[in-house]
Amino acid sequence: MKKLLIIATFTTILCLTLFYGWTKFGARFYQSAKAKREVGQLLKEDVLQNGDLIFHTSLSRQSMAIQLATKSEYSHCGLIYKADGQYFVLEAVQPVGLTPLDKWIARGKHGKYVVKRLKEADRILKPDVLNKMKEIGNSMIGKNYDFGFGWSDERIYCSELIWKIYQKATGLKIGKIEKLKDFDLSSAAVKQKMKERYGNHIPLNESVISPKAVFESELLTTVKSK
Repeated sequence: MKKLLIIATFTTILCLTLFYGWTKFGARFYQSAKAKREVGQLLKEDVLQNGDLIFHTSLSRQSMAIQLATKSEYSHCGLIYKADGQYFVLEAVQPVGLTPLDKWIARGKHGKYVVKRLKEADRILKPDVLNKMKEIGNSMIGKNYDFGFGWSDERIYCSELIWKIYQKATGLKIGKIEKLKDFDLSSAAVKQKMKERYGNHIPLNESVISPKAVFESELLTTVKSK
């Protein structure tokens, strides 16, 4: 009887494990397929342009803390580039790199995203400026992600990458720079992340550009929301 109980328990655990694994795999497969169809439609419609900015809600471990601290739905962003008939996103992850747009969309919560564009893109983002943006972006590829959200170029985080590329290539400041102390640091999730990153020495006067600040910049307009 005891042996049968052990076998039954083992079988139940195995079935639950397989069910969870297949459910998770199935969700990822569905999200990936959905994102591929979405990007295919974007290519067909020719909606996006080089230099567009894209935002989504990341599923990373720090996403919730970023959302709570900045009071924003969006916690991650990148720059869109089109090359060889495909869309890519230049993003600061670990490390900074180019990600196919469909993979980038599939990584976000529910596959939702928002694309924004400089209001005067046609006038400002001429080919030479876009080339300069790409050169600056390429120089940052391979840099480590900045988990401490510092302002130096040694390490880079997502909204900092966008902000600095635009500022260096066009002179424009896409979003208002704030201090770390300006954010809401009161929630338990934020306090935990702050403790992990800084210990007891929190750099409250560090300059920070948040995804929310870039998203809400008056210099941008929304061109696609899904």
